[in-house]
Amino acid sequence: MSLNPFDPKTVLLAKHAQHVVLIHFPIALFIVGVTFDLLAQWSKRRGLADAAYYNLLVAAISTVPVVATGILAWQFALEGQKVKGILLEHMLLAGISTVVIWAVWWIHYRGRRDGKLLPGFRFPLELLGVAVIALTGHLGGFLSGVNGVN
Repeated sequence: MSLNPFDPKTVLLAKHAQHVVLIHFPIALFIVGVTFDLLAQWSKRRGLADAAYYNLLVAAISTVPVVATGILAWQFALEGQKVKGILLEHMLLAGISTVVIWAVWWIHYRGRRDGKLLPGFRFPLELLGVAVIALTGHLGGFLSGVNGVN
């Protein structure tokens, strides 16, 4: 029996499909937000700063369903296996990634709300976030079987 990739049951009820699909949103939005922030700082263009803010906002919001579907993927696709090894590392880094994404957005939010210059320490935090997100995704690839046998 072959699966139809356009069948709603296949799409909605796959054991881990939602997490694998949704995870790309906060990753891309955060990286683009950081890029816009760096360009805004370099060019002093308010439009780029606004684009950075809104990308970071949506990245932060999109972490909520990603974390929820990650927990569901652990329960269903990985059958709730004991949290150890790559799964443990992936979950810890996912938690750190989520906190960093929200922290970066919060820094931008406070700066906009208070009308103050954004602190310079945000750039190292943003770059740390990109690195941690990349490592989290790399480990997630092993868990999903993309980077090797799961």
